[in-house]
Amino acid sequence: MNQVAVIDYGMGNLHSVAKAIEHVGAHLASESGEATEVVITSDSARIAAADRVIFPGVGAMRDCMTEINRLGLGASVATAIKTKPVLAICVGMQALMTHSEENDGVDCLGLLSGSVKFFGGDLRDLKGERLKVPHMGWNRVAQTSDHPLWQGVADNSRFYFVHSYYVTMDNADQIAGRSVYGTEIVAAVSAGNIFATQFHPEKSQHAGLKLLRNFLIWNGASG
Repeated sequence: MNQVAVIDYGMGNLHSVAKAIEHVGAHLASESGEATEVVITSDSARIAAADRVIFPGVGAMRDCMTEINRLGLGASVATAIKTKPVLAICVGMQALMTHSEENDGVDCLGLLSGSVKFFGGDLRDLKGERLKVPHMGWNRVAQTSDHPLWQGVADNSRFYFVHSYYVTMDNADQIAGRSVYGTEIVAAVSAGNIFATQFHPEKSQHAGLKLLRNFLIWNGASG
């Protein structure tokens, strides 16, 4: 049994993520015979017992960090990334960083060295046309590393984004994918057992489902 814990702190697209994982897990089971069980939980013991962990998130960073800290889930994420594959999505990715500009400044988990910045109120494309914030919709992602989660996903595939803030990394070697929306943004990060995406793979149709399928068979840093 391949057990996946989706961390529940009240701020994620939990059921969309769970349904997408169940979908790709069912296809994998028909090939390998190994079933996938998805558990939505805030219980640290269940997170610790899972084979792999998903750390999703939507909403305001201050609210997210308040709930993560109240439930003690930062320690669960920190422990998980030492021993098993972890996929962080959207605000889950941002929460891994050191600090966010959102809500007049919020300290994040500090598990990765990076900052979360606001797109700004006057974001424009290369032609000078004004861009809407949040960045919402489909955008191409250029792969900048040869990571197992990209296997079978064409470079520059389109993924679905919804965000007003974007990540900047102190260590460029940890950037696994880039996109452009007025400015170049980090679309994906890879560091040891962590793979994190600013986009929502569960909403990204074929490319997103392929990435989630890869996550279910990825063995972490040694993959």
